[in-house]
Amino acid sequence: MELWQQMIRDSVHTVDQLVEKFAIDRKVAEDLDEFFQARINPYYLSLIRYPGDPIWMQCVPNKLELEDLDAEEDPLMEDAMSPVPNITHRYPDRALFLVTSQCGLYCRFCTRKRKVGDYEKISMKNLESAFRYLEQHTEIRDVILSGGDPLMLTDAMLEKILKRLRSIPHLEIIRLGSKMPCVLPHRITPQLCNMLKKYHPIYLNTHFNHPWEITPESSKACTMLADAGVPVGNQMVLMKGVNDDPAVVKELMHRLLRIRVRPYYMYMADETKGANHFRTSVETGINIIENLRGHTSGLAIPHFVIDAPGGGGKIPLLPNYVLHYDEEKIVLRNFQHKIFSYNNYVDKNNPGKQNKQRTAVKINTAEIAAKAAGENGNGNGHNGNGTNGNGKNGNGNGNGKNGKTKIKETDIKKIKIPILEDVN
Repeated sequence: MELWQQMIRDSVHTVDQLVEKFAIDRKVAEDLDEFFQARINPYYLSLIRYPGDPIWMQCVPNKLELEDLDAEEDPLMEDAMSPVPNITHRYPDRALFLVTSQCGLYCRFCTRKRKVGDYEKISMKNLESAFRYLEQHTEIRDVILSGGDPLMLTDAMLEKILKRLRSIPHLEIIRLGSKMPCVLPHRITPQLCNMLKKYHPIYLNTHFNHPWEITPESSKACTMLADAGVPVGNQMVLMKGVNDDPAVVKELMHRLLRIRVRPYYMYMADETKGANHFRTSVETGINIIENLRGHTSGLAIPHFVIDAPGGGGKIPLLPNYVLHYDEEKIVLRNFQHKIFSYNNYVDKNNPGKQNKQRTAVKINTAEIAAKAAGENGNGNGHNGNGTNGNGKNGNGNGNGKNGKTKIKETDIKKIKIPILEDVN
């Protein structure tokens, strides 16, 4: 038995252990165990610094989970988009392939807790039908192995799956969705890395949520994967009390880059049963991106997305950098809230086609100028001095959000935003 397997066996998972180690009321512990079982391996347990810290919150069951039961079991409609067991096919050219129900740690915010931990819900008996589906659907070029965590499989079993996938000619990319580099880095061994090398291109997306999770052990694991030619990306979930702070997220992103892990996604927490106490406002996420863009390297800025309820897929969210665009100009603001105008490109060889592709809306020049001034002013307050004063909807000289340079009237005039009719 390998070290990581022994750690799984030694995990905290019973009601008695929860009561003893975390002083959880027994009845509450029993109810929580019935709702979603616990698994906290010794390594991740060792990262907890004090009760209720960001590590604790992610792994220790909380009675609040029992009050968050109004959400959907399957908020992303993965099951509705599952043509055969173990496959979710939402996007045209890629598919999700669930290969195990087991994880090295059971995260309390898990969006797939309806299945995770249940051998019957994600069964290896269904692998063959999944392989046949992937073989028959030649539009699929990218497959993501998930579960559960695919690195809970032995090297031998994982290799069987990879070998079979590599026999399908139209599958170009294989991705592993694994939290093991973060929660149980001992799983990343030289033997595993040498095996993965045989099936390139292999990508791995992992899941660090807080700087404290980057330890000598997790750094070594990520380095080994990178040295084996496996690009590693990170998918962070934005959570109240864990990482809903721009400084925490910036530190995390910087630390990730130092161990050759590329920030990939920052997710809004899903509307998942038992996990709504983790959710923040969308504005919190926008503010974090605002405090990253222009203030650190683009390498350190993840895509901020909502995985839309009802199976809509990932939708990116950004601060409002585009103030207006039409057929002539694009009016932008930068990270300092300074305003810039960029001449739009007109395809002189085929102007009719370009006009049909664009939609311009009727817009008030004074309103845009006022917005520019409100966001670029030199003072206090979100929208200047009052909602309708010299701010967002005011006269254009207000005290704006985070601005340091007061915009000049001449600068506003340079924008020359036309009043446009709808373009058909």
